[in-house]
Amino acid sequence: MAGTNTYDVIGVGIGPFNLGMAALLEPLEDVQALFFEQHPSFEWHPGMLLEGTVLNSPFLADLVTFADPTSPYSILNYLHKKNRLYQFYFYKGLHIPRREYNAYGKWVAVQLPSCRFGFRVENVQDGGRCYQVTVRNVDTNHTATYYTRHVVVGTGSIPKLPPVVSGRGDDDIYHSSDYAMQKKELKDTDTMTVVGSGQSAAEIFHDLLQDQKHYGYRLTWLTRSPEFFQSEAAKLAREVFSPDYVSYFRTLDYETRVEALPQLDKNRKGIEQQTLMNIYDLLYHRAIEREDPQVVLQPMTEVTGLEEKDGMYELTCRQWEKNQTFVHRTDKAVFATGYTPNVPEWIYALGSKIEWEDDKRYKVSDTYRLVFRDERSHHIYVLTNLDHSHGSAATNLALSVMRNQTIINDICGYEVYPVQQDTIFQRFYMDE
Repeated sequence: MAGTNTYDVIGVGIGPFNLGMAALLEPLEDVQALFFEQHPSFEWHPGMLLEGTVLNSPFLADLVTFADPTSPYSILNYLHKKNRLYQFYFYKGLHIPRREYNAYGKWVAVQLPSCRFGFRVENVQDGGRCYQVTVRNVDTNHTATYYTRHVVVGTGSIPKLPPVVSGRGDDDIYHSSDYAMQKKELKDTDTMTVVGSGQSAAEIFHDLLQDQKHYGYRLTWLTRSPEFFQSEAAKLAREVFSPDYVSYFRTLDYETRVEALPQLDKNRKGIEQQTLMNIYDLLYHRAIEREDPQVVLQPMTEVTGLEEKDGMYELTCRQWEKNQTFVHRTDKAVFATGYTPNVPEWIYALGSKIEWEDDKRYKVSDTYRLVFRDERSHHIYVLTNLDHSHGSAATNLALSVMRNQTIINDICGYEVYPVQQDTIFQRFYMDE
């Protein structure tokens, strides 16, 4: 290939995963890369950048450290350059605040000439020996065509609402992804409900609970889970977030991998212990101030219907263990019901050219390639919708670095960033 618009790698989307990819590719002179993001700047879950919230992963799970601790794009170098290293040292915390992680990502992004913001990738087509990438400038609406040997899809995820809520457009029904931008308006109410099971639901409930005494609303938290699950914090249990476990997971057949996902969710989707402790302590102190703190927490409850009536919302709920249906009335509600992979339509348009595990889940190789039915030297690498193929490596920030190492090594054809094995104390099966 030749031409000014020809590259070795084009990345679609610039979230933490592809931003880390861009940072690790930056020092490689023999790889020409370009990354496009439709938003005007790097933003990491802006709706959940609440004061006092921290990453679930320790600070070493930054964009580059597990691949190259000497990288100028590490979070320690960020803290050093911002004259915050001593403050972080005295902070004595392993977990970086969410706001600081977002600021760190912005700091890295503006230093990388390969990152282009305000550009939306509209289509990727197979050109025989390369891919043709159509990109639109969001501001000018101008389109341009680029050619690349490889594509890395890092389009992340999009908010997911229950079917009874999705698409309604009600004024006072929100997804957690909008919470930080709307929370001042949200708190001006008489009744507020949080629906959800994970860390985001807990953080929003805690934030609302803190301000409840100032606004006077009645606060309810409904979760479908059988209890308010704490994420597994045992050190040995956390070793599933390691290259060794991912290698083991890849040895399982598709059906066994899918069956293993609910067990992994106990480690991936629970609530941090400190958050639950903070909520309980606040509830305890609030109960001293007033006999009825105007708070309800109810597990085992799913929302099955939503109607607007007499200026309020009626949530039809089912306590599934008793199979008991009831109506919960609320002025406003936040659904912290998670996200779904944002898979571009052009991937589905590949159809029978690629192999599929089932109707919606594409087959992915050990090196994160989409598996085409023909032999080829140009590849599409995917960083989204990987639960079924790579388990704990699907969304974990630390393992995202390992994914990027693997992809870069595959693109270059040699070991640029060695992926270490035998990194943990346990083993998951007996070698034959």
